[in-house]
Amino acid sequence: MPDTPARGFPEAEFAARTARAQALMADQGLAGLLLTTEPEVRYFTGFHTLFWQSPTRPWFLFLPASGKPVAVIPEIGAALMRRTWITDIRTWSAPAPEDDGISLLIDLLSPLQGDTIGMLKGHETHMRMPLGDYERLMANLPGLNVADCTGLVRALRMVKSEAEIEKLSHICALGSATFARVPEIIHEGMPFDTAFRTFRREALAQGVDDAPYLVGGAAPGGYDDVISPPTARPLQMGDILMLDTGATWDGYYCDFDRNFAIGSADDLSRRAYDVLWRATEAGLAAARPGATCRDLFNAMQNVIREMDDQGGDVGRLGHGLGMQLTEWPSHAAFDETVIEENMVLTLEPSLGYGDGRIMVHEENIVVRQDGAHLLTTRAASDLPVI
Repeated sequence: MPDTPARGFPEAEFAARTARAQALMADQGLAGLLLTTEPEVRYFTGFHTLFWQSPTRPWFLFLPASGKPVAVIPEIGAALMRRTWITDIRTWSAPAPEDDGISLLIDLLSPLQGDTIGMLKGHETHMRMPLGDYERLMANLPGLNVADCTGLVRALRMVKSEAEIEKLSHICALGSATFARVPEIIHEGMPFDTAFRTFRREALAQGVDDAPYLVGGAAPGGYDDVISPPTARPLQMGDILMLDTGATWDGYYCDFDRNFAIGSADDLSRRAYDVLWRATEAGLAAARPGATCRDLFNAMQNVIREMDDQGGDVGRLGHGLGMQLTEWPSHAAFDETVIEENMVLTLEPSLGYGDGRIMVHEENIVVRQDGAHLLTTRAASDLPVI
């Protein structure tokens, strides 16, 4: 088992994140940021709870131009928020559909009328409050301007601190240890849904906190779908099995898959596996500071074209990784984000082959000054048979 890092972060980690955000806010003329979603609230506070899974209550964090963030949250979260570095915590008894924190937000933001604050408006963001409440808030703050701060928050979260990288390295090691056990715990004749449950139990035994994301496919000679729930169909001789896990430890995700042949592998599937393995090697070589996400996409796509001009038609060949299963950026032809040192990324080439079959491969990396370093244990170079 890998050494286990300390849970949580010291106060200095959150102070540094806040200071970096405030420097960017000053450059962009923002008087504050109003944040409503779990990753952003946790990023600046350390407030970590599964209670966000309930849609009943909204939660708010205001990051001012100077000083510490202000939490505007339901009273049920006050005790946990007091364990963070946040000292200004304003609460209400929730749920209160007629006024779910809106009066508190109006009081907080009224002095900023005439100024501009930032909210997340861009791709891969959402506003976790009722639209009607947002309209009511704005109606009571007619002089407040709201700009898109997606680029600002994205720039902060894409580049990880060493403390974040330590946690990501740990969860990737736990995921790798779980996959290493697959040939011993999954076998021909096992129902596919049982294989899912068996994998999850093994991941928990290895030390992950949770395995909330597990998808995959299994079919003779190759699978054609990797997002549907598993069925009770038994694994058969000649199946190509793929499992893709997003397991967590202390709020950080791994996200990678492995492919296995059940009993025997056909030549076409072996070739597809080889192409994807070499495409991943091309991605590893291309993932350097100064390259763009488009560069990574093209490097992998150039190998994939040996079998499939469409690259599996999934739109991208990897993404960012951290507190969410998928984060910015995307390895895609449309994404010209410049890769920076300490970004944590997935490399996820995929292809279509044969009669409607697909194959996907994925590794997790951290980009250092000298290039990509694997966080996952590299997959075998030949398609494993179990």
